[in-house]
Amino acid sequence: MFFMGVTNAVFVGLSVPLSMAIAYIVLPGIDFTMNMMVMFSFIFALGIVVDDAIVVVENTHRIFKQQKGKMDIVQASKAAAGEVFVPILSGTLTTVAPFVPLAFWPGTVGKFMHFLPITIIITLFASLFVAYIINPVFAVTFMEHEEDKKTPNRKVFIISGILAALGVLAHVISYHGTGNLIIFIALSYVGHHFWGNKVLLHFQHTVIPAILNQYEKLLRFVMHGKRPYLVLYATILLLMLSFGLFIAFSPKVLFFPENEPNNVSVFIAMPVGTDVKTTDSIASIVEKKVIEAIGKDNPIVESVITNVALGASENAFDNSSKTSNRAKITVNFVEFVYRNGENTLDYLEKIRGVIGGIAGAEVTVGKNSMGPPTGKPVNIEITGDNLDQMLATSRELKKYLNSLKITGIEELKTDFDASKPEITIEIDRKRANMEGITTGQVGMEIRTAVLGKEISKFREGEDQYPIQLRYTELQRENIDRLMNLKITYRDMTTGLLRQIPLSAVANVKYVNTYGGINRKNLKRVITLQSNVLAGSSAPAINNEIALAMPNFNKPEGIEISMTGETEDIAETQAFLGSAMLLALFAILFILITQFNSIGRPVIIISEVLFSLIGVILGLVIFRMPMVIAFTGMGLVALAGIVVRNGILLVEFTDVLIERGYRTREAIILAGKTRITPVLLTATATILGLIPLAVGFNINFESLFTHFDPQIFIGGDNVMFFGPLAWSIIFGLTFATFLTLVIIPAMYYIMYAAKIKSKRFSHKTKMNLNRH
Repeated sequence: MFFMGVTNAVFVGLSVPLSMAIAYIVLPGIDFTMNMMVMFSFIFALGIVVDDAIVVVENTHRIFKQQKGKMDIVQASKAAAGEVFVPILSGTLTTVAPFVPLAFWPGTVGKFMHFLPITIIITLFASLFVAYIINPVFAVTFMEHEEDKKTPNRKVFIISGILAALGVLAHVISYHGTGNLIIFIALSYVGHHFWGNKVLLHFQHTVIPAILNQYEKLLRFVMHGKRPYLVLYATILLLMLSFGLFIAFSPKVLFFPENEPNNVSVFIAMPVGTDVKTTDSIASIVEKKVIEAIGKDNPIVESVITNVALGASENAFDNSSKTSNRAKITVNFVEFVYRNGENTLDYLEKIRGVIGGIAGAEVTVGKNSMGPPTGKPVNIEITGDNLDQMLATSRELKKYLNSLKITGIEELKTDFDASKPEITIEIDRKRANMEGITTGQVGMEIRTAVLGKEISKFREGEDQYPIQLRYTELQRENIDRLMNLKITYRDMTTGLLRQIPLSAVANVKYVNTYGGINRKNLKRVITLQSNVLAGSSAPAINNEIALAMPNFNKPEGIEISMTGETEDIAETQAFLGSAMLLALFAILFILITQFNSIGRPVIIISEVLFSLIGVILGLVIFRMPMVIAFTGMGLVALAGIVVRNGILLVEFTDVLIERGYRTREAIILAGKTRITPVLLTATATILGLIPLAVGFNINFESLFTHFDPQIFIGGDNVMFFGPLAWSIIFGLTFATFLTLVIIPAMYYIMYAAKIKSKRFSHKTKMNLNRH
């Protein structure tokens, strides 16, 4: 903002809340303070909204300054807005284009992510209205020449004194934060008048001209002889080198960012049918081990909660089912800011290390994940028609994968319960027939004894309650007593009432059976699944499993497939690839419409490809993971962002050529003229994303109320949105260099190729005429 002064910076800054306000009106019913995707969308759009405002205000400021005495501010504002009307429109459309396909992101991931593209699209269109209408009005109302807007010292002291008095008044009525803010504004105003303004003027009149002169020398050096070709070849070579480095130093690949968990859960699964008291006793043992692992009275642990039977499912959306054989122990940690830098992943590994060795219990440790609900990181589905064959295949596959000793798999477990204990009462039909009793009578007697039978109703006023008759708990839960229950019936041959014990016509068998049969798309399915240990990459593990699967001998009629997170990754990669292609085609169409040629759009589109150099080198150099969902979205978004500055440069070069400048001079002058908005827009976007990328947190309320900013670095948001922010920062940083150096070189190459083509056509015509 220092390129244009504080007043102009205020014009630009006001564009953000105005665009956000319009988007808020258009998007009713969304809780902007709670929906983190919407909040990030505004942060992301902030830099782009500022870009439009910068171009208009900077162009107005430049024309007003250059045409001093020839144009008043109204004429300069009209001329500036008209000059950049098409570049801003096409730049905004090319930025919006990549987000349009993202708005149709399918599946669960799409439902989670769709707020981001929709909010950005609406905010960017709102920024057009602000750039075309509001910013010129601000410029006409407030913009002046530097020498014309000198404020007398007396006026400065009066204004700052009034502000200070308002601040003191706010303190008197107990609005301490507001009072401190007003006093801070007053001090800033005085400081800017006596010191800051001089620094800005020095920067504008000394530093900026020096930068422009150095850039002009660089362009003249690049545009000499064969150097434009060498610069292009070097960029292509660097692109190939970056891909080679990416393959050689393969970054860790994740689907969604790996977070430091806010809670860690230990899931206990006992054999089906286990009494809830037994499950509770096992849960108590595990709970003690967990507390030993995390340490008693640990300051970063908020609570340890144990659920038995109710709310013990691994499914985060299942809070109502009651299963007597399951329990869950949840360790909740305090907020990130209060953890004193401790990584909660370390506690997860400690807990995993102490909970093993409990006979008859399956114990799994998990953590809260970021992003939408997806399948297990390792999820293998076995489908077929023969259940016994499927069960045998799942056991053999589990043994086979365990023998491979793939690093990172916690423990492969099946979701199929093949040993559910069951008591079967088999009726001796021949004996029952001799006694004159039917199987239906026997079944109803057992049902009445165990589950009960409604025999009457109790009425109280208009309310009535059913009265259930059944055996006492001591009788119905003892199989021997249950087998001795008396079946009373009327003998149809004699007409007399008779009683016989259940054991006279039935036998008891203790068997194991299947706990349940899962189906997917009407097909029986058995699933092998596992969590992934901290520090391991689920896609890498799944790739190892996929490579090993052809060596496993599966029976005919059995199908084995990788699903869960693997399936979601494949769907996301396919969609993002399609979205990228659609975005490039849309951008190309917009550029061809604007320039009415194919050469200039190709130059600008190539900037998208070359910007990958920055993203790849950033990931490799800083050893950052490649997060498929967010890095992929960042690349799609980057395609629209980097094109904007290229449009500004190419379009203004064409304007200068139309005005009569020679091509080389037009390229150099266009670069020198547009370097200011290019650097400003890139810097605004990058600076807007850096706090999110590094997780810079500051509490402005406590800063002005208690002078305690509560600054800290990190948090859940940076873990979640950091990969997206960094991919855009890396790509845009390199793309700025591309805009200022590579695009002028490619424009000159295109011009030279066009001249050679014309000369060749002319020579061909001359030769034909001679013959």
